[in-house]
Amino acid sequence: MGPLDELPPDTWNDGPTLADFTTSVSTALGFGDLAPLTVPAGHTVVVLLIDGLGEVLLQEHSVFAPTLSRHRTTTLRAGFPSTTATSLTSLGTGLCASEHGIIGYSFAPRDLESAARHTLNALRWTLDTADGPDASRLFPPAVVQPMPSAFDELAQGGADVVAVLPGAFRGSGLTRAAYGSPADYRDGSSPEAVLGHLRDLLAEGDRGPRLIYAYVPELDAAGHKWGPGTPEWRERLRLVDSLVREVIALLPAGATLVATGDHGMISAGRRIDLDTDTEFTEGTVALGGEARVRHVYAEPGAARDVLAAWAALLDGDAHIASREQVIDEGWFGPAMATHVADRIGDVVAVGRRDVLLTRSLAEPIETRMPGHHGGWTAAELLVPLIVAAG
Repeated sequence: MGPLDELPPDTWNDGPTLADFTTSVSTALGFGDLAPLTVPAGHTVVVLLIDGLGEVLLQEHSVFAPTLSRHRTTTLRAGFPSTTATSLTSLGTGLCASEHGIIGYSFAPRDLESAARHTLNALRWTLDTADGPDASRLFPPAVVQPMPSAFDELAQGGADVVAVLPGAFRGSGLTRAAYGSPADYRDGSSPEAVLGHLRDLLAEGDRGPRLIYAYVPELDAAGHKWGPGTPEWRERLRLVDSLVREVIALLPAGATLVATGDHGMISAGRRIDLDTDTEFTEGTVALGGEARVRHVYAEPGAARDVLAAWAALLDGDAHIASREQVIDEGWFGPAMATHVADRIGDVVAVGRRDVLLTRSLAEPIETRMPGHHGGWTAAELLVPLIVAAG
């Protein structure tokens, strides 16, 4: 399978997904009996989320990541859309996007009376754009994403739960939506800080049942800044591999490291700028999503015309579907919560192969990025599962 080969929606539930991840980890710690993924039982599980670690990229650059490659056990599907806000919430809740409701980088929570034609940037939890005002009052995280966090459920069940995340993430809208409210939060704003915290925690021995969750953003940041597979990106892959190697060496008996990514990444192809062609905005009230996947929100009564216009404008460059088709075909997951259905665009557009649907005015930084994700190519949708036991 090539990196830009597409995995259609009817194949997305053929194998394990990120929504299966935390369920299996909970079972390994003695909470529950469902284990879609093989995670050794023990007193401690260290979960390492490596942002941007795709299966295809790992295979293509395995020489720079011998530890990750050696301990890779299987392949997961990140879920659609293959983007951070959605994937982190799937991992944190054990649910797919159609159930937890974080359906992309940005979307309109039209099920809430407070929506008022605003979109929510779910990654930054801001209104309309990445640098917009804070959206927490208009869109409280616990209202936008009302499902319980698996982390909170583990803590309520008696497990120790430690979150090692960048300090800036503490109390953020996405952190609360995806993970709930971790009581033991430690600042892991660099790989060195993450390793230091893990060293201290693992030196405590059997304190289980205990979940230690750590997040590493450097690989994804390098892919967006320089492009996946570039020398700069490969250097971050080496760094991540070294971190994983050192964590494995620290694992005591009864402790397991389980690592994965939230999505892969592709290099930017042809850019189609939605902000400089008025035909794309005729009959619309808002555009959501990101460059690989767009939610198009139509004026009342205009959905059919908008669908026809986008299909004609993007013929051959994007998959175009109505909200009804998207729901029927299970793009966001097989079980659709009522409130989530209202958030999906009246029209959804997914760039084919490496086509980008950019917004140069509303998203100037994102538009210029050389690396992107969100779509359903193998390079974006597939992520590896890495397991190592002490």
